[in-house]
Amino acid sequence: QVQLVESGGGLVQPGGSLRLSCAASVRIFSIYAMGWYRQAPGKQRELVAAVPSGGRPSYADSVKDRFTISRDNAKNTVYLQMNSLKPEDTAVYYCNTYPQARLDWGQGTQVTVSS
Repeated sequence: QVQLVESGGGLVQPGGSLRLSCAASVRIFSIYAMGWYRQAPGKQRELVAAVPSGGRPSYADSVKDRFTISRDNAKNTVYLQMNSLKPEDTAVYYCNTYPQARLDWGQGTQVTVSS
């Protein structure tokens, strides 16, 4: 069973940066497009960014020009560089395949943006 392990979250002030990582227990990234999703309290989980196995990344309008998704297939890892963070970015962040979340969700990593 494939496990996804997200890390890198934390508490950061508005305008700050964080880099999230998602590691898979098996080599799957070379096959699937991968996405970063987030879920804020009381809201549905939403897609933040996606990166195909070979192609251009795509972003939600709310994070465009602030977030950058990348992947390292050799390390079975996908990253999310988050800059210019805003309080509305506060959420638990998850990774999974895209456009369908085919794998069991990991525990996620909490990102809190607050002064």
